[in-house]
Amino acid sequence: MNLLLYPHGGSGNHGCEAIVRSTIQLFSQYKTILFSIRPEQDYKVGLGKICLIEKESSPIRKISFSYLKAFLCYYVLHDKDAFEKIHFKPIISSITKDNLLLSIGGDNYCYGIPSYIYLINKICKRKQCKTILWGCSIEPESIKEDMLDDLKSYTHIFARESITYQALYEKGIRQVSLIPDPAFTLSCKNLPLPQEFTEFNTVGINLSPLIMNNEKINGITLKNYIALIRYILEHTDMQIALIPHVVWEQNDDRKPLASLYQEFKDTGRVVFIADHNAEELKGFIARCRFLVAARTHASIAGYSTQVPTLVIGYSVKARGIARDLFGNEEHYVLPVQSLQKEDELVKKFQWLQVHEKEIRQHYQAFMPQYIGKLNELKTKLNELL
Repeated sequence: MNLLLYPHGGSGNHGCEAIVRSTIQLFSQYKTILFSIRPEQDYKVGLGKICLIEKESSPIRKISFSYLKAFLCYYVLHDKDAFEKIHFKPIISSITKDNLLLSIGGDNYCYGIPSYIYLINKICKRKQCKTILWGCSIEPESIKEDMLDDLKSYTHIFARESITYQALYEKGIRQVSLIPDPAFTLSCKNLPLPQEFTEFNTVGINLSPLIMNNEKINGITLKNYIALIRYILEHTDMQIALIPHVVWEQNDDRKPLASLYQEFKDTGRVVFIADHNAEELKGFIARCRFLVAARTHASIAGYSTQVPTLVIGYSVKARGIARDLFGNEEHYVLPVQSLQKEDELVKKFQWLQVHEKEIRQHYQAFMPQYIGKLNELKTKLNELL
């Protein structure tokens, strides 16, 4: 049996890369095929060494028998998926009863209607192929009729936090388990540290265009980050490392982080970490004293290496993961939509400083058991198959 991973936007999002790497390790008994939108990014970070990478789609050639067939199916037989079936032929042709399909990505059900996933799931159901929704977060209010029908078609769903798990259960879905995000098991690779990065006395800072697009007051997120860095430089002896985690052209953490670097580069206490693969980025985060993160998988790198972490969140995934780790998200997540004043991030960070010791003690007691839940997967998978 082969393991087919889809949909994958490319490893320019190192959270997507982290999911792929950790999933392959957890399901090591299977040969893995990764269907990717951007295979070149996956080869760049070395995923080609651990799995077979395939392009998930192919161009539609209008002068072809396939196009003519799709045209007739769409306009005569009213098959609304006719053209998508051509476009996604590479993965569709691999769907057989002998393969297990894992729908990865974590939050693919959080950004509108995932019609491509609906199509793949319909074909899997018709071919009696086993399907798993893997490490997901879903906004409870977005689970409407069509989405609910699609979710019910999965052989099993692994929710990565309890808000999603509870929402699915309340909607009548019983083939669901609560298991941490697989990236909690991602390995660390420690590269040499820059001179400005003092091991275990540096604050990791991650900022993304995505959260800035969700702010209610224009510019308030960047102002909060500037105020935080200024506070750290003026009131502590800690260094600051600006750490990007997504470098897609249309959604690149390096752009807002570059603004912060320009503001503070002359202090000699701020370093800009270049792009690296997910394991190497986790290695930098693991050697921070604190982490302030906008990206979910940057925060997971912090949590899993027991770094006191504050998340600037915008969705259910940040709240749900923090709630499961700490019992509540009040002091560990600052919703970007709630930002009204320029000092709110500073105040949250100050709470983290005051409670640093007890957070670390909580990690030591809680994290082995929490991550250990992922070891149950092989038993659960054997039951399903």
